[in-house]
Amino acid sequence: MAAYLKGGSAIDFASGLGGNSIYLAEMGYDITAVDISEVAINYVQEQAAKRGLNITAKVTDLTKERTFLKGHKLDLAIMTFYLDRSLFPLVKQVIKDQGYLFFETFYKHKAAVNGQVSSQYKLESNELLKEFRDWKVLFFEENEQEGRQTIFCQKKNELQ
Repeated sequence: MAAYLKGGSAIDFASGLGGNSIYLAEMGYDITAVDISEVAINYVQEQAAKRGLNITAKVTDLTKERTFLKGHKLDLAIMTFYLDRSLFPLVKQVIKDQGYLFFETFYKHKAAVNGQVSSQYKLESNELLKEFRDWKVLFFEENEQEGRQTIFCQKKNELQ
């Protein structure tokens, strides 16, 4: 997937301690990292300053605050192990034509070891494929042992 990542503007939704944000900033992205945890965002800010990375880190409750993205068009959005289906329209809106989405989170599967995660925070089988069916899917996986679903896809031009 790294071959597709050419730099630009990106957002890391529910960034946690910023592992993805740091990796992408090191690849030349201007990153906005958002998370509800002040401790996590402080850590991301410290790491960005220490490494000289271009990361804007914000404490944000994504269930309530989304206006900070109004009018933005981004090259890449990342969302890992966080699921709020009401964010899907926003994600689709803020990614530029030909921009990318990487999304990975839990999904419902009997063999999965993610039993401690509430079903409301798990995807249905193939749910991301269905949700982003109008996009070009570059990678998709359902890992049954881990109960993890992953998609990497590219937004098509709106005129297509």
